[in-house]
Amino acid sequence: MEEAIVSLAVERISDLLIHEAVFLKDVKDQVESLRAELTRMQCFLKDADSKFEQDAHFQNRVWEIRDLAYDAEDAIDSFILKAAHQRGFHGIVKRFTSIFTKPYHLHKIGVQVKAIKTKLQNISENLPAFEIPDDGEGSSSIFKVQQQFRRTYSHVEEEDVVSLEVSTKDVMTMLMFEEDRPHAVVSIVGMGGLGKTTLARKVYNHVDVRHHFDFLAWFSISQQCKPREVWLSVLKKVLSPSNDEKVLSPSNDEREKIEKMDEIELRRTLFDALKEKRYLVVLDDIWRSEDWDILKPAFPRGRKGSKILFTTRIKNVASRADPWSTPVELSLLTDDESWNLLCRKAFPRSKMASQCCSEEFVKLGKEMVKKCGGLPLAIVVLGCLLATKQSVAQWEMVHKNIHGHLNELPHQDRQYGAVNRILVSSYNDLPYPLKPCFLYLSHYPEDREIPKKELIRLWIAEGFIPENEEFLMEDLGEKFLEELIDRSLVQVSRRDYTGTNVETCRVHDLLRDLCTKKAREEKFLEIIQQPLYELEVTLAESMLRRISIHPRHSKVYLKGEHPKLRSLLFSQNVRLVELCISKYKSFKFLRVLTLAKRGNKWWHVSTEIGNLQHLRYLKLYYNDKMILPRSIGRLKNLYTLYIKFCYDIVIPDGVFKLERLRHIVIKSRKYSSSGFRWRQGFTSKNIETLKFIEVDGKPVENNAVLRWTNIQSLGIAFTRAKYVKLTLTLLTKLQRLRSVSLKFSDSSNLDLEPLSQYYHLSKLKLVGGIEDEPHPNGHVLKFLPSNIVKLTLVDCELSQDPMAVLEKLCHLRILYLKEAYIGSKMACSANGFPVARKRVKE
Repeated sequence: MEEAIVSLAVERISDLLIHEAVFLKDVKDQVESLRAELTRMQCFLKDADSKFEQDAHFQNRVWEIRDLAYDAEDAIDSFILKAAHQRGFHGIVKRFTSIFTKPYHLHKIGVQVKAIKTKLQNISENLPAFEIPDDGEGSSSIFKVQQQFRRTYSHVEEEDVVSLEVSTKDVMTMLMFEEDRPHAVVSIVGMGGLGKTTLARKVYNHVDVRHHFDFLAWFSISQQCKPREVWLSVLKKVLSPSNDEKVLSPSNDEREKIEKMDEIELRRTLFDALKEKRYLVVLDDIWRSEDWDILKPAFPRGRKGSKILFTTRIKNVASRADPWSTPVELSLLTDDESWNLLCRKAFPRSKMASQCCSEEFVKLGKEMVKKCGGLPLAIVVLGCLLATKQSVAQWEMVHKNIHGHLNELPHQDRQYGAVNRILVSSYNDLPYPLKPCFLYLSHYPEDREIPKKELIRLWIAEGFIPENEEFLMEDLGEKFLEELIDRSLVQVSRRDYTGTNVETCRVHDLLRDLCTKKAREEKFLEIIQQPLYELEVTLAESMLRRISIHPRHSKVYLKGEHPKLRSLLFSQNVRLVELCISKYKSFKFLRVLTLAKRGNKWWHVSTEIGNLQHLRYLKLYYNDKMILPRSIGRLKNLYTLYIKFCYDIVIPDGVFKLERLRHIVIKSRKYSSSGFRWRQGFTSKNIETLKFIEVDGKPVENNAVLRWTNIQSLGIAFTRAKYVKLTLTLLTKLQRLRSVSLKFSDSSNLDLEPLSQYYHLSKLKLVGGIEDEPHPNGHVLKFLPSNIVKLTLVDCELSQDPMAVLEKLCHLRILYLKEAYIGSKMACSANGFPVARKRVKE
């Protein structure tokens, strides 16, 4: 892991040499020399990382190198702040001869760099000999790692379901038995890693179960049960217009109303909403009987056959919840089942197939799999680790690592120790660029579904995936995540509309425990729990450089100073929790910041935010109207600007001059709201996500659009119909465009003909009225591109039945309609929608 930290410092220095070289003047050679010394340390750490067991003295040396890398990063970041201040926050100036009229800043960084380099050299003299790789791995090795990721096999969740056929039938039989009594609970019981959630998810998604119940909902409880969040989540889903987890949410008025309810009113409203339905609610990973006692009053008898499905590690919790129901207990795998599962993971069909039955591999494999004690999670992780090892010698090294550690443990601890050691070995075996990516997952609360896009954007902001001309950082981030999934360190929660790409992921509890422990040990990230009876959270410089705050209340006041803080992560779930910062200058090195506020009037975001020159990721939550300060135009390193739950927003022109911006997302609670006004001359070639821009007075400029060569997701709000065709025609030239959302305020004479030329588009959303009076040229929607996979129509108020056109979209898998058609009848032919999996009419 220390190698990854040093790598980040090397990348930071490289960034400094590229973007701030003009200001370095006489100390440039010293900075380059420090980069070379850190690169040399990187090679040592790579060699050290392959030797998992080291004595305390050796480990202390490794930690010293890590701390010096952090010191180097601090010196560089401090220098960049001073350089920005000297140039008056006006970007890189062309006339730089007058800058640094005093040599103090140069002198200071020169002294700091020299001191750090001297300490590194002193450490180097006392280190054992190490081999420098022939390929001279350094900062560029992060891209060489990509070549290792191109495997010929992929992670398939269903393959992990071993020996669950009988249990699946048992659970389904119990769920679909129509008993007429309140609070009928079906429970799946077993230790962590046995596959309880896997089985529950398999049953929950089974087509027979989906058809049997009127309403289904899933909530992960974990060790800290929050009744309000459970009830709020289920109520929002039951008020949604369809029984689908990703369907369009309740109306804004309904959502605002239920979010303001106290717990008594919330419980009563949920009870009333469910009492006429046959429902299934899954409460995953429940730990205490008292939690169910609190939750239970919100769940009525419902229609005959309504059920609650538990997964729990504690049999007594299941028995107390429903004494009339026998829990389904999962057992450990047998030796044969364990070996079969290991073979499926360690010997994918396209790799090492001829060696699958080799005596050496079988002998080593069976000895190692026995250490897993029949626990599926441990076997899967071990198998995925062994899949990266192609020789007997490499398998022997893994075997030696597991076996040697166990001999140091008391006999009674060896089974648990073996499982833990297998998980640790899999972490240790990660390529160094992936280690910080994995440890970063620890900041998410237990059992949280992690959005892929958010995660990758955070990785980029943290510097785990550096800029490179050959790859888009987001594409490389996808590869990193796929590798963690292939190694079974991360699980897929949900696929996106394509059915193949990951939309959300999660980390198993046992792996999250490892992740959290390692993150703390490596001084990488720490989690701060808000005090039980206080709103204040006080930070101090002694804390780690990345902090994740887990709130207990509806508001958090941040106090104290932490000048070395790089990331302030703030967990939001079902309800909006407010985070208040009194002094931004106390956190001047921040790269990642999430802010949240509640109110019912304009929020003037503090101008101090413009002083956070290193900020790369800024996320703002608000439940009303927002004004961003002009100073936000100073954030020249900003990659992502994400604003959620906002009715209206004012964005200064300076935002559109930020050349590094890659993602601008304004998620309004109103479908009808527009977005931010189009700025003529906004030509950022790095932009990949842009939602929503408002085209009103003038159409989009041709030269501006053509520079958006990397844009993949675009949202446009049109105030006048006459600009639609011209703008859509220009956008046909963007070859990477995959997702488009269009909002219409003026429905007269809409011309959607250019959409037929969007050959690469896979996702389309149309919001607003669309006139579709009978026309000789056919239905207004006939120009929809044939290659789209997901189509959403909202408030279109079509008068002609659209099904005759929609059913011919041969790739369409998902169709969402909300007030899209005002007629009383829609007709689909028997051969329509050849690949569609969902049809929704409201």
